[in-house]
Amino acid sequence: MLVKIPAAALYGIYAYPVTVEVNLSPGLGYAIVGLPDSAVKESRERVETAIRNSGFAFPRGKIIINLSPADLRKEGTAYDLPIAVGILAASGQIERDSFDDCLLMAELSLDGTLMPIRGALPIAILARKNHTRILLLPPANAQEAGIVKDISVYAPQNLKEAVEFLSGRKSLQPIYVDARALFQEASNTYPVDMREVKGQLHLKRAMEVAAAGGHNLLMIGPPGAGKTMIAQRLPTILPPLTLEEALETSRIYSVAGLLKEETGLLTRRPFRAPHHTISDVALVGGGNYPMPGEISLAHNGVLFLDELPEFKRQVLEVLRQPLEEGKITIARARFRIEYPARFMLIAAMNPCPCGYYTHPTRPCTCAPGAVQRYTARISGPLLDRIDIHISVTPVETAALSETSAGEDSATIRARVQKAREIQAHRFGTIPNIHTNSQMPPKLVEEICRLDEPSRRLLENAANRLQLSARAYHRILRVARTIADLDGSEAIKAQHLAEAITYRTLDRATWGT
Repeated sequence: MLVKIPAAALYGIYAYPVTVEVNLSPGLGYAIVGLPDSAVKESRERVETAIRNSGFAFPRGKIIINLSPADLRKEGTAYDLPIAVGILAASGQIERDSFDDCLLMAELSLDGTLMPIRGALPIAILARKNHTRILLLPPANAQEAGIVKDISVYAPQNLKEAVEFLSGRKSLQPIYVDARALFQEASNTYPVDMREVKGQLHLKRAMEVAAAGGHNLLMIGPPGAGKTMIAQRLPTILPPLTLEEALETSRIYSVAGLLKEETGLLTRRPFRAPHHTISDVALVGGGNYPMPGEISLAHNGVLFLDELPEFKRQVLEVLRQPLEEGKITIARARFRIEYPARFMLIAAMNPCPCGYYTHPTRPCTCAPGAVQRYTARISGPLLDRIDIHISVTPVETAALSETSAGEDSATIRARVQKAREIQAHRFGTIPNIHTNSQMPPKLVEEICRLDEPSRRLLENAANRLQLSARAYHRILRVARTIADLDGSEAIKAQHLAEAITYRTLDRATWGT
């Protein structure tokens, strides 16, 4: 007897339909075909033991299981449930005429319990697209799948309960999640706040400018200056995720198996801070079984690279494409996958190997030329994609003992949102450009026009500070953002003056 069970396969951040065909005939043997990986091939022992321990009989005969389409690789343990249901249906132990209106995915433990899987959210989106009426998933994945409307998500505890439900002998309550209410409730709550940062007014202002214009930022300062602390609070001043952005980012986390069981939806902008020993594959994604990397997990959020010069050069160089295009393409001989990767890059570094080159009181002990060699570990093309370089000095002891709190994140976030709204209106008809940081040079010349005094100021600053030519457009982009924060239609001299202070590494005197 032949039985067909609808299932799904993950490819990148999307799910594609798969049909698990189970044929039971006289004879001996058990085979799975259709490009299964090792985890799928090993399902026989799990499925057979789970069937017996759930009170059903494992049929005698020749069992052939085909995962169609046969040219699409099938990975993971999520095919255990459709294979088990197919075997039970082919042996007449499930009373159901057709499974065309169902989609089943779950790993089985040896006692028949349904174990969590990766990618439940894109699987639920596929089910809605294909007008599937019933989606059976493990209880741990029910919340993220329940976010998708117009489908009925059921979460049986074990194989026996799933079989009784499919046979009509047991009723289950469908899982519905009000995504909008869940999102509104949790989107503006953060465990940290900018008011906790003592002093560092110049750095907090730079962070506000970076958040308002979507600019990448590099902090250069000695250990203990507060670089990591303030970077961790950047997401609290960014505009809250829209529901569309939350769903898009949640899909990436679902594929990576990182969504929390309680919520099923990412409600705050992600903050990813990989260690400097990370490999290029772990950063951009890929591998034998392609998975999203750190830059995709930071999509719509912040990627923080602490101790930037300590990262391997080849790891840093792979950031070029996603910083420019907002996506990463992983191409191999047998597949080509595209992951979204539009993030803000925030980096921190010591000014020299000993860390005290810019310290106001402690002397630098590095040899001559060590500062230049240290900063040279970061390539020019990567620095060219960072709009703001800011020097950070340690907080004075008097500032640490102050009891008065500074501005909280909500106050700063309100100004950032207002500036973002101005940019949304400005770039409303221009595709793929949403913030000032994304403006190409031609658009910079059109939008960032200067009056004569401002033009002379920029020229004088470039000559006196010996700024590089590539800093020109970066300064104009940042100045445009500062003007937006100020509510000014024109870029004024004070906006340019502030933007010029944010190009520390472009000064020819740096490190000498």
